[in-house]
Amino acid sequence: MTNVQAKEYKSFKSFYPFYLSQHQSITCKRLHFIGSSLIILMLTYILISTHWVLLWTLPLFGYGFAWFGHFFFEKNKPATFTYPWYSFLGDWVMYKDILTGKL
Repeated sequence: MTNVQAKEYKSFKSFYPFYLSQHQSITCKRLHFIGSSLIILMLTYILISTHWVLLWTLPLFGYGFAWFGHFFFEKNKPATFTYPWYSFLGDWVMYKDILTGKL
């Protein structure tokens, strides 16, 4: 398993190419997409139903699917451990890029 090398990124724009380089496996990308989709669906359900107690499931879906993809398919350490905020943004930009056909 390769480690994410700590580098100081000054902007998300400079970080995103690195983020994409950590997502070469199509299975890993698909798991990210599934997890993000489940977050959207669950958040919609929570907001409509007002079952606030279910908010704990959001990180479970998001990180659970993504980390499974990294550990078992990508064979690398998730960027979340080193760059939590940029990685969070990267998840959603990659999600948008997959939806729009850019990836």
